[in-house]
Amino acid sequence: MENTCAIPFSRSDGKNVDGPRDRFSFAHNRRHCPMPLLTRLFISFLVLWIGVVANAQNGPPPVTLANPVVKTIVEDDEFVGRFEAEGEVIVRARVSGYLQTVHFDDGSRVEAGQLLYTIDQRRFRTALRQAQAQIDVAQATYDFTLEQLERAESLILNGNISQSAVDSRREAYLAAQGALEQARAALELAQIDLEFTQITAPMSGRIDQTQVDPGNLVLADQTELTSIVSSDPIYFFFDIDERYFLAYARDARARGASLQEGGGQLQVKVSLSDESIPPIDGTLDFSENRIDAETGTMRVRAVLDNPDEMLTPGLFGRVNVPGSLPYEGILVPDAAIVADQNRRLVMSVDAEGNVTPIPVRPGPRIDGYRVIREGLDGSELIVIEGIIRARPGSVVTPERVELPPVAEN
Repeated sequence: MENTCAIPFSRSDGKNVDGPRDRFSFAHNRRHCPMPLLTRLFISFLVLWIGVVANAQNGPPPVTLANPVVKTIVEDDEFVGRFEAEGEVIVRARVSGYLQTVHFDDGSRVEAGQLLYTIDQRRFRTALRQAQAQIDVAQATYDFTLEQLERAESLILNGNISQSAVDSRREAYLAAQGALEQARAALELAQIDLEFTQITAPMSGRIDQTQVDPGNLVLADQTELTSIVSSDPIYFFFDIDERYFLAYARDARARGASLQEGGGQLQVKVSLSDESIPPIDGTLDFSENRIDAETGTMRVRAVLDNPDEMLTPGLFGRVNVPGSLPYEGILVPDAAIVADQNRRLVMSVDAEGNVTPIPVRPGPRIDGYRVIREGLDGSELIVIEGIIRARPGSVVTPERVELPPVAEN
């Protein structure tokens, strides 16, 4: 039976009659027929039932839980500084002459005493032979005047010579003695000048490129030939302010050391700015004797072994200095901490899966984790993954894991 809506219509004679319209009128007004109430209730129930079934199948959202890492830690203070060579020397010629040979490769490592340059030696060898000849002349004169003096002293005993003659021979002897010493000094100087024509490395280290090529004139104590830096061990300099100085000085005194004498022997870790290599152990070995009045800082130095010379003078780096005594610390991943205006929270989950926010006070990062200064005791199960699904007061499906002592990168 066709379902139609009973509505009034007008006949051709102008009278209104209640009854079904013809097919055209009914099709034209079908959209104006209201849906039955029972149908609407059935559809609403069906949608609600589908949602309940879906929730029952999916369950509470899954999250990953873990206990905080609890271990003995030492909080570090971080500073930026620069690596500097333990020693640096500018190599210069000590005699003037024409450069003959370069005996090293640019940028190579050299050892103390290694031959670097040779200056033309011919003029210096001639000067040495001349000095040796002067020695022979002076020695002969000395021997003659000595013999004459001894003879005069024996003759004066018999009165065969005057005192003035003896004095004259003594004067000649003393002059010859002085001339001999002068000739010996000239010979020694000529030998030194000849040795200086061979320029050797004054220290071990990495040598720069040569600044002068063979055939060029070099001047004594003026011409810069090259430079050498010693970078094993290597120094790392950084500045600390008054607050850190007082803290480190107290720590050094507690260990029976002094920050001024040997830097307090504090153990530090130094890393490059890009963290391309693991942090390197070092020791504070020096601090300035006063705080700069203009900057309010004091320069401190750490010394590090650098056998492979991976650390190069001039590089920037970061140093971590122990800023506390060892204590039992509580550490969590940064991903477990959420910000709520000016507060920091972690989400704790109980045995029933209920989520409860816990306010915390974060500290520095250690071993890839964030130190929690207040708010946790280490026994809590906190959300470390899926934090966006763990809303306060909600119920979640927990999956428990163990955090490693050191975070994996």
